[in-house]
Amino acid sequence: MTSSPTRSRPPRLGVHVTDLGVDVAVYAAHATAVDLCLFDGPKERRVSLDGPVHGVFSASVAGVLPGQRYGFRAHGPWEPSAGYRYNPAKLLVDPYARGLVGELGYGPETYGHVVGPDLTGDPYGPASSIDSAHAVPHSVVVDTRNLTSPDPTANRPWVPWSRSVIYEAHVRGLTLLNDHLPPELRGTYAGLAHPSVVDHLLSLGVTAIELLPVHTFASEPHLIEKGLTNYWGYSSLGFFAPHAAFATAAARQDGPAAILDELRTAVHALHEAGLEVLLDVVYNHTCEGGLPGQHVSWRGLDNAAYYRHNGGAPAALDDVTGTGNTLDFRRPEVVRMTLDSLRYWADVVGVDGFRFDLAVTLGRDGGGYSPDHPAIVAMATEPSLHGLKLIAEPWDVGPGGWRTGQFPPPFGEWNDRFRNAVRSFWLADPARAAHGLPGHRARDLATRLSGSVDLFGHSDPPLVRGPIASVNYITAHDGFTMADLVAYDHKHNAANGEQNRDGSDDNRSWNHGIEGQVTVDSPAADIVPLRRRSIRNLFATLVLAAGVPMITAGDEMGRSQKGNNNAYCQDSEISWMRWDLVPWRKDLLATARSLLALRRDHPALRTEQFYTGRPVGPGRRPDLAWYDALGNLFDHDRWYDPSVRTLQMVRTAALPEKDTVMIVINGSLDAMHLVLADDHGGRWRLAWDSVWEHPNEESAVAIEGGLYAEPGEASVIEPMSMRVYVLV
Repeated sequence: MTSSPTRSRPPRLGVHVTDLGVDVAVYAAHATAVDLCLFDGPKERRVSLDGPVHGVFSASVAGVLPGQRYGFRAHGPWEPSAGYRYNPAKLLVDPYARGLVGELGYGPETYGHVVGPDLTGDPYGPASSIDSAHAVPHSVVVDTRNLTSPDPTANRPWVPWSRSVIYEAHVRGLTLLNDHLPPELRGTYAGLAHPSVVDHLLSLGVTAIELLPVHTFASEPHLIEKGLTNYWGYSSLGFFAPHAAFATAAARQDGPAAILDELRTAVHALHEAGLEVLLDVVYNHTCEGGLPGQHVSWRGLDNAAYYRHNGGAPAALDDVTGTGNTLDFRRPEVVRMTLDSLRYWADVVGVDGFRFDLAVTLGRDGGGYSPDHPAIVAMATEPSLHGLKLIAEPWDVGPGGWRTGQFPPPFGEWNDRFRNAVRSFWLADPARAAHGLPGHRARDLATRLSGSVDLFGHSDPPLVRGPIASVNYITAHDGFTMADLVAYDHKHNAANGEQNRDGSDDNRSWNHGIEGQVTVDSPAADIVPLRRRSIRNLFATLVLAAGVPMITAGDEMGRSQKGNNNAYCQDSEISWMRWDLVPWRKDLLATARSLLALRRDHPALRTEQFYTGRPVGPGRRPDLAWYDALGNLFDHDRWYDPSVRTLQMVRTAALPEKDTVMIVINGSLDAMHLVLADDHGGRWRLAWDSVWEHPNEESAVAIEGGLYAEPGEASVIEPMSMRVYVLV
């Protein structure tokens, strides 16, 4: 085996297979030397890399084949007070590794500084001399030139934003309890593309599945100590390697190339069904934790360059993510690593977009967040990402971290204001009203229903982003499920081992009078139908509002986490999705399908442009109009009257479509006299009512002759309910 410094072009970071062996390159600007360590069983062979050139150590190494296990050892100063933490006793994971094998250990050997059996020590103290090669995952050479799976970039569905419905799911939790899958496929990448899963997604009406992190991740030491695990995966150990534990046993046995092929095959199969695949990606921090944390990759290669520091002495990390460390996007090498990773997942794995965890961190320069940050601009203009869906979680925990509405096109953004407004209107406000307390005004809900122009209309030129910039959600992986929102006033996180101190206290939920689950033989059984109606109200508001709806997996079937609103460490039935449906859950699923079909079939519910309130054409209705319970147009004063809880929203599609839909909302605890709105003629057909336990109840209403009504016709709308009418 030989290495050579001669090349025809500058090296690419990572390990890349050539006809003669591999090209190797790693960034470690402050190191004095870097060794490539090759493992064959317990035997380790070391090859000194050349450099650094612009901070990069590299070599061409002959005779290295795909499947070879490797790592790096970096030499340099151990000066923690200055930010330099070089310790060649520690084997380091390649940040660009396409595959990893083995598990991360949690003993003293995985720390760069000396720690005791309790893993505590002085992070500014002496370096640990314990070799870590047996306690960290080994990187693996993967030849992406000869993958056997079909190309998932060749059959992308390219679903427009206006027709998109996103389904947020966990690879393992989605299918682990699905007995329609063979046991070997449950909880795996391959399981995602099983016909039973695909059929469920298609029949529901979603267009994209958004996967919680599938980059290789590790668990935090404090979770391991409690016998728990980082289930969600927001603790990255590699930005290129798929998480091996999500692959089938057969693929894991065959190695990282087979794992990659399994994932690519699943993405291709989902594409064939017309479904896009989005990834939740975590580029804002790594699994190495805070200053006293583990020493497994970036910290050992170039702690001073990869991580954001506060500029003090001794050197301390600047944490704006709440995890102990923050990758420093003021550094070109961090931006490059992120862009290289995104290109890889787009071009090789074939995914259709990304949701960026704590995306504000990616746009922080020396003065705070900037929408013109080089990383943000690079993502928006990168050819490999052109046309893919980019979604920002528009906040972090640093100063000025809330930035909803402040990302540039083509980004969409999670709309937390939508979540809060809908929960407040349907849950928190009625809970307060039941105790004689005032609630929020309906104007905030109306703003969210019509696309949140107050948040996403500020652009240059104005209004160009449209409602499709708003990714609307009521629940997500983080927080209560929809079923728990209507059953719990308080979080119940005891299983997390943190004395219920973790998780948000701002849930805006309503247990309808009794905390927790209620059985059919309970004296409180009367509240159960009211809870189910509240779920239907929430779900309908989500999927019928202007914007892009995101559904949390299982909400369509009443999934509960038993009141846990921070199940990040629960790889258990608390988090897994149940597929065995009791009658009420079957009814809810039918309702969800019916509502998403309404959205799909009616262009008036899928606008790409912000509403103007002006006619869509000569003699036509305005694109948006608001009426009160008696059919009168809303005026300024009514919007500011907190007692107004009933409204009618009439939306008309732009030409050449001919479609008008009315959504009627009664958020009052009392039944209301309703006069159907609109003075433009036509006839209304009742398409859906949240009073219905099942959409088939439409048939009973039709038999009774109550399915059609004229504008100006009077009726009564039930308390805490919602209707959808279409113009015929």
